Amino acid sequence: MKSLKFKTNVKCGACVAAITPEMEKLSAESWTVDLTHPERILTVTGEMNQSKVVEALEKSGYKGEIIS
Repeated sequence: MKSLKFKTNVKCGACVAAITPEMEKLSAESWTVDLTHPERILTVTGEMNQSKVVEALEKSGYKGEIIS
């Protein structure tokens, strides 16, 4: 299964809750945000287009930058 990682500005549980509606609209297998990592890494698993993930974050008021 393919995984994409993004550096984000999602900082807390409330931020994760804010992005959840848009992230759930994606056809991702799963997604998680590592809030303990300094760069708040969002990992999306599944066959995803990276621009769709960034767009979903932006619709929620956050930013994401692909790192892998």
